[in-house]
Amino acid sequence: MTDFTLSGNIVDIINKKIFPGHLSINNGKIASIQHDEKAPKDRYLMPGFIDAHVHVESSMLIPSEFARLAVVHGTVATISDPHEIGNVLGIDGVRYMLKNGQKVPFHFYFGAPSCVPATTFETAGATITAADIHTLFAQDGLHYLSEMMNYPGVLSHDPLVMEKIRIAKDLNKPIDGHAPGLKGEDAKHYIAAGISTDHECFTLEEALDKVRYGMHILIREGSAAKNYEALHSLLHSHPDRVMFCSDDKHPHELVDGHINLLVRRSIVEKEYDPLDVLRCASLHPILHYKLDVGLMRPGDHADFIVVDNLRDLNIQQTYIKGMLVAERGKSLIKSVKADVVNNFHATITTPSDFALQAKGSHCRVIEVLDGELITRSLVTPLKVVDGLAVSDVDRDILKLVVINRYQKAPPAIGFIRNFGLKHGAIASCIAHDSHNIIAVGVDDSDICRAVNALMESKGGISVVSGKQCDVLPLPVAGLMSNGDGYEVAKQYAAIDKQAKQLGTALQAPFMSLSFMALLVIPALKLSDKGLFDAQKFQFTPVTY
Repeated sequence: MTDFTLSGNIVDIINKKIFPGHLSINNGKIASIQHDEKAPKDRYLMPGFIDAHVHVESSMLIPSEFARLAVVHGTVATISDPHEIGNVLGIDGVRYMLKNGQKVPFHFYFGAPSCVPATTFETAGATITAADIHTLFAQDGLHYLSEMMNYPGVLSHDPLVMEKIRIAKDLNKPIDGHAPGLKGEDAKHYIAAGISTDHECFTLEEALDKVRYGMHILIREGSAAKNYEALHSLLHSHPDRVMFCSDDKHPHELVDGHINLLVRRSIVEKEYDPLDVLRCASLHPILHYKLDVGLMRPGDHADFIVVDNLRDLNIQQTYIKGMLVAERGKSLIKSVKADVVNNFHATITTPSDFALQAKGSHCRVIEVLDGELITRSLVTPLKVVDGLAVSDVDRDILKLVVINRYQKAPPAIGFIRNFGLKHGAIASCIAHDSHNIIAVGVDDSDICRAVNALMESKGGISVVSGKQCDVLPLPVAGLMSNGDGYEVAKQYAAIDKQAKQLGTALQAPFMSLSFMALLVIPALKLSDKGLFDAQKFQFTPVTY
């Protein structure tokens, strides 16, 4: 590791000041910081950015490839919840992420998944027990308890839920939250259990309520859920309680930007104090999660970025532990070979598997909200043909199916609105959080073809349009590719474009589809076991 000196405007986010100076780097750490009036005025040195909550798996990239793309945008660390692969492969999946992430110069801080499976109303590929969580903390060095999605369990003091929280508290590990819409006394009790963050706030009122009871709010701007516009005023009213996160970021969007986009947007568009914004992007997650990431102090790891100015924030260089990992839009991290691990036992389907007998004249319909994870629950007249409930393309009510990928079982069938497909079908085995196969389409034949394409590739995403069927294979747990991240991004952009050519106006149709099986987000979702009312926390009939 080469020792060197770098000069420019030093951005001290701890003391909120900027001064000309130079850093001396020795053996990957900052040896000293000196004032230097001769330092270049067109260069700013500041701590690197941190994504305070992300599921690396949702990028469809293994951690080493995620890092290759992220460092170009000044990201030096992530707070990563591996519960996606945990739901597929259990503790072995979490360890896969740890092992792969350690092969590249990047700070991955993985949490112990608290809710695997997320609920008892779906079929996951594995279970992570309280004992497993203790093992991951004690033996594998995980840093925090990942998002506690089972907020009803916290409020009702479910013994298993409280045992997981107790383990984290006993080991002095931060506990992440997940409680969309929770306010008032319920929010107060949830936070009092020891849960310190939430990235699910979708209204300012909700966020302020949680801040009032001591919670840190993670402003999320991902590929599907975008809450920045609703919450950005917290940067003015409560700047010390805010962090930035993406939660889920598709590969082609990661190529374009990461946390740097939120920083720039906050400074340029909203005109917040740059130093307040930069603290949200690095200082706050480092302090809250007790990260060993440098803050540009003598003795710290030399984790920092070089930008040209404090408005455009064009990333000129990214350093991690004194190593130059990105320069002027080019990643200097090399790809590493990665094994393929999976858990995929579903079998080929036929169109008749997706036929649904009509029981009555009406049906419950999931209504997708673009840019949100929450959905609405609608009741509408049912279209019936030969006694079967079918898609009604004219009213944009399409068939939605979820198929168990871990064992042979009949598909669950429902209906969805706002997907907007005029023909064809799309399918994915990224279906939060159990990651069964999920598909939406205009008829049973197209749905069947899209699903079978994933059966054959043992995981991925697919589009059926006319006679054409295209697949992006995701062989690692059916969630990630082990290929070059930039190539995967190109492939994803192409298949995303094909999906949109079917008629959907959704910003991220595959990402939105993946959340239609997430039972812990209201109001109506579909698991492999049936249509689920997330507000009543029980199954409900599709037709009646």
